[in-house]
This record gives sequence, structure tokens and C-alpha cells, in this order.
Amino acid sequence: MEGCGMRCCALAVLAITASLVYGQTARPSAAPADPPSRRVEQRVEIDSLFFMHIETDGDWVSDVDIPPGPQYRGCTVTSSHTDANFSGGSFVLQAGFAEQEIAAASYTLTPDQFPVRVELMEMIFATSQAIESTTTEWSILVWDGPPNSGAPVAEYSSDGVILPHIELPPGTNGINVQVSVDPNDPNQIILTNAGGTNIISFGYRIDKHNFQIKDPCFVPPPSNRNAFPTTDVSGLQSSTGNWLKGLDCGPFGCPPNGGWTNFAGLNQACRPSGDWVMRMTWTSLNCNGATGACCLQDGTCVESTEEDCTAAGGVYQGDDTNCADTQCVELTEACCFESTGGCLDLRPSDCTSAGGLPGGAGTECATFTCFATGAACLPDGTCVDDVTPEEAAALGGIYMGDGTVCGDVICPDPVGAACFPNGFCLVLTEAEAIAAGATWMGAGTNCDDNNGNGDPDACEPACPPDINEDGLVDTRDVVLFLNLWTVEDPRADFDDNGVIDTRDVIVFLSAWAAGC
Repeated sequence: MEGCGMRCCALAVLAITASLVYGQTARPSAAPADPPSRRVEQRVEIDSLFFMHIETDGDWVSDVDIPPGPQYRGCTVTSSHTDANFSGGSFVLQAGFAEQEIAAASYTLTPDQFPVRVELMEMIFATSQAIESTTTEWSILVWDGPPNSGAPVAEYSSDGVILPHIELPPGTNGINVQVSVDPNDPNQIILTNAGGTNIISFGYRIDKHNFQIKDPCFVPPPSNRNAFPTTDVSGLQSSTGNWLKGLDCGPFGCPPNGGWTNFAGLNQACRPSGDWVMRMTWTSLNCNGATGACCLQDGTCVESTEEDCTAAGGVYQGDDTNCADTQCVELTEACCFESTGGCLDLRPSDCTSAGGLPGGAGTECATFTCFATGAACLPDGTCVDDVTPEEAAALGGIYMGDGTVCGDVICPDPVGAACFPNGFCLVLTEAEAIAAGATWMGAGTNCDDNNGNGDPDACEPACPPDINEDGLVDTRDVVLFLNLWTVEDPRADFDDNGVIDTRDVIVFLSAWAAGC
């Protein structure tokens, strides 16, 4: 028989000190033999969890929390729907969960992340005011795809010999059951996305409770004599990513007639109030982003990729290394003393304390020049000697290198605005402007339009009504303007609206009358 233990007719979330409440939903008289729908939840507070971290071959890894993360291998990701703390806190016991039922979670990846290798699987089980020590036999299952239709990839069951059962003392206790695969084991759990769903899934099954003697379709396992899987207290976040395989308790069971369903497929009376407290850590085998400890110049350590470490001027300690096991030392660099011009290779902290100026990561006195000066080419094409790189930048110039002098460098020709007859502007050298038939406006000028009238400032005449640019505003300018206006020369568009019409004449004559 496959299971329905996650049910109750009444929504009962009970405090740790509360007794279990069972409710029965009124059933149609035509089906008196059908079991009632049940969901039984109990909230518990657990300050400190037990930890059982074992590998699939039975090796005991640790009885303390080993959080998922880069300590496994590079490109490691932890997927979970819950925000619960896996080291302790508040949980909700799903106390209607029966033998042979399965709590499962599925996670959607991107196609380029496949194939993936499963590293670690975790779930929190707990008891509430247990009156005796509890022993729970369990199994863990993995699917390539969703649990209801994906391909089964792995299944491991506790036997008390290779894989230990869950054992909890009397009282209210919790345990994080962590299952991983030895990295050296040739039988790794690899998921290839064979079904094309982009989904990976795993689940825990209760094979045998500590004490279940009645039909769980009608009477849930005693909550004070068994351990149960838990959900979180913050509310259901993923109704499609959390799954239940329930017993066949008839058409009114949870789910009807048993089998697989995600939480979205359960009615409100059956649906757990939160997400399963479970998570999976996996590694993309299609990823090249291995990480390790990186010792930086100042002696600090960060965990990064080798590429990022090198870019930061650090020394990469190797893939899968970590800062907890790495001793980094502060590296020396060139240290310059302004009073003497001398240089010593010192640690940056010592250099600063001694009144020196650090030369920067990777520098050394043998190849570093303290207080360097050289030639700088200025925007007008001239050259100045004996300036620092900072001084050259402040002048808008180009620093030509340490120890250079103007006699040995060739500065590029200066550039400036080049105005074309139609008002178009380009920044060119004087020779380039002449070759293109443009008027060069001088070194350092530009094509900016600061007054926002659509024309480059450099190409606008200093006195607009002086059309012939002879320095006088007189009748000759009127004659020239009218000739340009008659032939619709672009220069006659005096109001800059793109149209040559009588308004240009009016605007011109007004400006001509005002003079310059």
C-alpha cells in the first residue's frame, strides 16, 4: 500500500506543549468506508540539532554540521526551497507522515549546467515530547527529472549496519540527516538531464517508524513515539517544487488514491503549511570555475577562481584549497623614501609606518623607479620636461615615460575643431582640416554645442550678421545674405530651424540692426 499519512480534516498547527488534535471531515453516507482526510502538524523549537553526516558507502563523515559549499569542489551550488536554519530553530513536524511515504523536492536548472554530480543531500527530522527513544528506518532516493516521472538514479536504505537508522533520545529533538558521496568513490551520482526536463530531485522515505501499529489512513503514527520529516514555519514558497508520495487511502486520501503529487495538487486540508526542510548540493560538470584560496599582497586570504586571484595580484594556492587551512603572508613591494629618493623592498604596512610610499603590488626596487619624471606632450603639440605622470594628466597632456626628455620625443600634431562650409564639425589636425576643405579653429578647440542650438560652438561666427566676415556689419552683409537666401544656401538658415524662409530674413535683419 502506498501512502497517505500527510493529512487531517482540521488545520491544526500545535505548539510544542500542545496535544495532537485529530479532526474528521464529514463523509457522504454513500461512502462510509472511505478514510477521513487528515493533516497533523506540530511546531517545535529546537535549539541545537544532532547531525548525522554519512557517505553512501557507510563511512561516517561527521556528527557536527558541515555546511554545503566550496569545500566540496568548484562550481558547487546548493538548491533549496526553504529558508529554515539547518542548524536549529523552529520547525513544523508533519506528524501524519506514515511508513512508506516519501517527502521529495525538485529543482530546475539550466540546460548548460548538465551533467551534474550530487554532492550532499540533507533533511531535518524531529520528535516532539517523545516518551521513549525513537528509531526510524529510512531511505534516500534520487531522480533525473521530477520524482513522479523522472528516471530513478540512486536509492540507499538504512540497515543499522552500513547506513545507520535515525535514533533520537526522549524529549523534543531534531537531526539533520546529511548524505554525501565519497569524492573518490567511482560510483558517483550523476544526473544527465536525459528526459530534457532540466529538473533534478531527491527524497527521503520513512521505511519503518519507531511505533506504528494502526492503519495510518485512519490513525496517524503516535506523535510522542516517532520522528517525522519537517517543514518550515515561514509559509509555503514553492507549491510545485515540494512533493509527497502518499498512501492509497481511497478517493478522499491525500492525495486521492495515493501516489505522487506536488503540494499544488493537494487540497487545502492536506497541503503542508511550509516547504520541506531539505536541500541538495550539486556540482556542474560543465563548469570550469574551480575555486581555491588566494593569498593577496597584504597577507589576507580570499577564495576565488585562479583568474580572479591573478587579476587581483594574488598567489593562487590551488583548486579546492580554502582559507581556513591556508597561511598567507604579506608580500613585499618597492617602498620609496621622498627625503632621500631611496628604495627598499618592504611590506606595505611597514613601508607606510616608516614614512615611505609603497610602489604597488608586484613592484620591487630592482626594476622600479621612485618619484619618476619625464616629458609630456600637451594638447597644443608642445612638450614640457621633468613632470610627473600626475602633473602631465593635470595639464591634459600625455606622459611619455620615465626619464624621457622633449628632445627625444615626437609629440603628435595638435587637434582642434574643423568647420566645414555646411556647418558640420570634426576634430582634426590642421593639415587634415586643410586637406578636407574645412576651416581649422585652432589647437584644443572642440565640436561641443554648449548653447544647445544644434551647431558646434567652434563653427559659429563670432558675429553672426557679419556674413562676409570682414569685421564690419554693413550693407555688404545684407547683399550677401539675400544672395545666399535666394539660392537657398544652408548659411541663409539664420534661425537654424532647417527651413529657409522669410523668417530667416526677419531674424537676420534684426541681428544686423543690433550689430555686434
